[in-house]
Amino acid sequence: MSATRDDTRPGREAWIAIPSEAEVRAQLPPGTVYPYDFGFLPAMGRLLRAHRRIGPAFLALFREIMWTPEGHLTRREREMIAAVAAAAQDCHY
Repeated sequence: MSATRDDTRPGREAWIAIPSEAEVRAQLPPGTVYPYDFGFLPAMGRLLRAHRRIGPAFLALFREIMWTPEGHLTRREREMIAAVAAAAQDCHY
């Protein structure tokens, strides 16, 4: 098997239907304030909701890491770590 990709073949793209912003907002309990609502809901948060088993587990872990009052890091420090990790991975979110 060759270590290089044969660029003569058409590339395959991953595709998944993500819920619309309206669908996500309709699923939130009334009065819920989305913590990262900048006037729109980011696609990454909507993508996580596309998988019914993994999405809720990941979101629960995320809430525990970012929002729990226990721990030695402040909220700002947690956000900075997330931003640096995203930048290191060339993530634009």
